[in-house]
Amino acid sequence: MTYIPTTLIDRSFRERIVLVGVLFPGQTATQLDRELDELALLVDTAGADVVARVIQRRDRPDPATYLGSGKVEELHEICLAVDSDTVVFDHELSPAQQRNLERLLGRTAIDRTAVILDIFAQNARSPEGKAQVELALLQYRLPRLRRASGSLSQQAGGIGTRGPGETQLEVDRRRLVQRMHKLQRDLKDVSRTRGVQRQSRERGRHREVTLVGYTNAGKSSLLNRLTDAGVPAENRLFVTLDPRTRQLQMPGGETVLVTDTVGFISKLPHELVDAFKSTLDSVRLADLLVHVVDGSSEVAMDEIEAVREVLREIGADQVPELLVFNKCDVEGSASHELATSHPGSVAISALTGENIDELIAAVGARLRSDDRVVTLALPAERGDLIAAAHREGDVLAQDTQDDVVVLRVVLDQVGAARFEQWRVSA
Repeated sequence: MTYIPTTLIDRSFRERIVLVGVLFPGQTATQLDRELDELALLVDTAGADVVARVIQRRDRPDPATYLGSGKVEELHEICLAVDSDTVVFDHELSPAQQRNLERLLGRTAIDRTAVILDIFAQNARSPEGKAQVELALLQYRLPRLRRASGSLSQQAGGIGTRGPGETQLEVDRRRLVQRMHKLQRDLKDVSRTRGVQRQSRERGRHREVTLVGYTNAGKSSLLNRLTDAGVPAENRLFVTLDPRTRQLQMPGGETVLVTDTVGFISKLPHELVDAFKSTLDSVRLADLLVHVVDGSSEVAMDEIEAVREVLREIGADQVPELLVFNKCDVEGSASHELATSHPGSVAISALTGENIDELIAAVGARLRSDDRVVTLALPAERGDLIAAAHREGDVLAQDTQDDVVVLRVVLDQVGAARFEQWRVSA
């Protein structure tokens, strides 16, 4: 085990954290350092300070303490030396491992999942977001319930009533389960409401584009640049939890709905994926995913794969994807090189607006690739039909021949069926 001290920060009101990472076969030290760097960012976002790092090589996790008893003793000495409050593991701990570590270390021991859940709990704003985060927290805490010292069984006297009653642990577990069921019912109601709203959108014939990407890749900044949404966009992890939808007017005149979603991260807790499924429906049902990538990141390709893994988990891996490499204005950014190596992608800067027009053109082209260009011959006196064709699709050309207006227009299958009687061969 190696002990890597970090710069101590004199902010006594913030929790002092020791990070623990384990290097397993097949993983390089550089990869583990990057994971711990990201965990340090998560800890800072949660409102705590990292005061030390501990790294150990192992072939496999110890079933009881993840590290092994001897290494736990060394970790205990390090915690005393830096006066830490909490130990955070980059790997998921089982309830038994967590209990054993806290007993041996004499301080709180948590894992990466608990840190992410804490950040989500701090950033949730809407009633739906708060309910989703609470449900995820309860799902995480339920197997980790433990009996408090001095907790006794409830007993009653009388024939037929003697013997152990319901323990306090069972009472707590039952209350947690009841609360989880209530939250699940509430979220189902929200999901039904979203379904009604989606039906209304579908009747409006607007195409839907969803921004996805690794946390802090710049999705909210891009939404602001595209639509003047004015949503908070900070250089912090998981600022956006609740989806935001804004209208974008395309150059052809059609309106596209653009939705910003929660950022993804490697080792995203399954509890969060399950709890946020109603929110992530906007991803699965989108017409196009604009995958925003931080082009200045040294591990941009790993972040792309982490996002695609979550997309596969929620059933959105079949939705058409447009890669957008953001932050090309950052010194040392590889956005342009990455865009060149990924044909069809775009390198942009959401901050300065560089290549935003190129991005909008690429979005329009990708949406039209799934549509059909049809030729309509409409009576010149039917201004209502001509106006409807302009509203329904993207008019590429218009010509008047005698008393007939000939339109070449991009229509989806529903729109083409609506104008079927006026359709002619190209």
